[in-house]
Amino acid sequence: MKKVKIGMISFAHSHANGILKELLAIPDVEIVGIFNNQPERVADHADKNGIPYFEDHKRLLETTDADAVVICSENAFHTKYTLDAAAAGKHVLCEKPLGITVEDMKRMIEACRVNGVQLMTALPCRYLPAVRQAKAAVERGEIGDIMAIKATNRGRMPGRWFIRKELSGGGAVMDHTVHVTDLMNWFLQSEPEEVYAESGTLFHDDLDVDDAGIVHVRFANGVAAVLDPSWSRAESFPIGGDITMRLIGTKGVIDVNALGQVNELYSDELGKMQWSYWGDGMSGYMVRAFVEAVRNGTEVPITGEDGLRSTAVALAAYESIELGTAVRLRL
Repeated sequence: MKKVKIGMISFAHSHANGILKELLAIPDVEIVGIFNNQPERVADHADKNGIPYFEDHKRLLETTDADAVVICSENAFHTKYTLDAAAAGKHVLCEKPLGITVEDMKRMIEACRVNGVQLMTALPCRYLPAVRQAKAAVERGEIGDIMAIKATNRGRMPGRWFIRKELSGGGAVMDHTVHVTDLMNWFLQSEPEEVYAESGTLFHDDLDVDDAGIVHVRFANGVAAVLDPSWSRAESFPIGGDITMRLIGTKGVIDVNALGQVNELYSDELGKMQWSYWGDGMSGYMVRAFVEAVRNGTEVPITGEDGLRSTAVALAAYESIELGTAVRLRL
């Protein structure tokens, strides 16, 4: 089996820790280097696993024989790192949102195309068991044609660079719109055409970005969808967030609670109830799909275009909020 060599560019996003763990568990995958502009953030990973540390991402790209890189930086730097990786002939798995402007994302897609490398967007919710079972049921025609979708991706306020607009591109609407919008795109196989949104800062007084919102989307096939992407979960909430969808069809309804596979744990020592998730994780399947695409030269399952379509909805939502009216997507 051909060995796949991968470099890690930035651990700014906490998902990087889980992705590294999944990569290390895959046979014939070698991590050839880690870059992060804060060495202390990755020192334990590098030392524990014997992975070379690079102070400059371009040195990692130029001096290693990496086949691909995983980018988990602040959102504002996704474009720079992807363009450099593409120029160096490396395939890319990029954390969501793919970029913070439509123009940047188009540049990323085009650079990867011109340089003959693949660009995959890290949207792992497609691999959640409940989501995949619902997708199969829809494809079997069990609820007829989908007419409307009501969804949520509510979570805790993440703090750090996520609440600095110049690094994140926005608040809760940017952070939490993309996952479920990608699922909507995937289920409907139709382009999002029109967006109306409202937002506010309702749960955290000291934020300069939105922590609450409601996003309405109309698709080219006429389906209407609504999403709550708010950072409305308190620190004491049992889990970090949720992914839910109600799929309303001409013949029936499917309710998806994608992170609902939990046991309730009551602990006097902890002083509160907790949920213990027992369902399959999603990142492992996503990472293995990327590795196999690189290994076999096949198309990645969640493309840069997929990342563009989902992120464009979040960007259109902010435009709608500013204008106070519905806006057309211009992809």
